[in-house]
Amino acid sequence: MDLKDNIELFSSLNAYKTRVEYLKGETIFKQGAFAPYVMYVVEGLVKVYLQTGVDKNISLSVVSDGDFLAFSSVFGEPVHTYSAQAITSTQICMIEKESLKKILLDNPEFALKITSQNYRNERHLFELIKNLSYKQMRGKLASALLYLSQDDFIGKNIFENLSRQDIADFASISAESAIKFLKEFEKEGIIELVGKNIEITNLSMLKDLSKNG
Repeated sequence: MDLKDNIELFSSLNAYKTRVEYLKGETIFKQGAFAPYVMYVVEGLVKVYLQTGVDKNISLSVVSDGDFLAFSSVFGEPVHTYSAQAITSTQICMIEKESLKKILLDNPEFALKITSQNYRNERHLFELIKNLSYKQMRGKLASALLYLSQDDFIGKNIFENLSRQDIADFASISAESAIKFLKEFEKEGIIELVGKNIEITNLSMLKDLSKNG
């Protein structure tokens, strides 16, 4: 979904939105803070994560161009239920939530597109829960690599912008374990490590690891 595809819809929001640029690594909002706006990612990559303790995080997803953040605030959620951090330099459009709610009510086709997008995000969260509950560490890491290498992120150089700790957080394992298993995957011909970049060289093996891990 792109703002450019919905110019007529969003033109009425000009008085109720503003664009902000966040630098790589900058916090966009924190879990538990008030959520006065819905945020639309115009350009960039954003990490969405839960803070589960002091210096302990569970990375939930990556959002990119055309995705919304804090969308639940439209339906009355007063605070952010997760945190968000810019993975790359990111442009965010901050939209007054009541104005967006009116557009959704007046344009059911547009609302359906957003609902479909949120359903896709929900499916990913179910997969994440399954990873945490049933998979061994190698399977968790394989699932994280598959998620981070999906088509949505092609051309974004996502691995170049993630530390090994970031990748470990997406797999819900320690950074030491992530580094160890990445090297094992490379020896097994599943991936190739070039600096920070990770190239999948045997997709079927990685899928098998994710499924059976």
